Amino acid sequence: MDEAKRLVELIPRLRRYARALVGDRTTADDLVQDTLERAWAKLHLYRRGTDLRAWLFTVMHNVHVNRIRATRAVDPLEDDMPELAQPQRGPDTLLVRDLDRAIARLPADQRAVLLLVTLEEMSYEEVARTLGIPIGTVMSRLSRAREKLRAMMAGQPVVAKLKVVK
Repeated sequence: MDEAKRLVELIPRLRRYARALVGDRTTADDLVQDTLERAWAKLHLYRRGTDLRAWLFTVMHNVHVNRIRATRAVDPLEDDMPELAQPQRGPDTLLVRDLDRAIARLPADQRAVLLLVTLEEMSYEEVARTLGIPIGTVMSRLSRAREKLRAMMAGQPVVAKLKVVK
């Protein structure tokens, strides 16, 4: 199958990951569009026979990181904004909303690893290649992300635990 067709087939997976990564549909669609534009322009750099999905997620990761860097200086008050009232929902919907908010509060590097492993079902090795980090870093970021999520969902304060190395 030719790469252009495969690229189009992967759009739903890109949209799902982008939505989980950024939290809202409009921004996620913008991220997917920017990713596809960059991927299409750089398709000549893709090596045939390698995992196109991982290559696309790498492109998306890089686009997302560049956006974060560009907006950091622009919007420093983002965390201080009050939350808007939400319509009444059932307990399962509230749990999903709380989980979504907790995931959004994770540091970007931990959130990316968590979403690639859990949502996209990538192996640690695939995540390491996609993000350009060692497998050990993938495992430690995933562990810290899961620990923070457990604490946030239990309503406990998130405390960084440092181990003394002798």
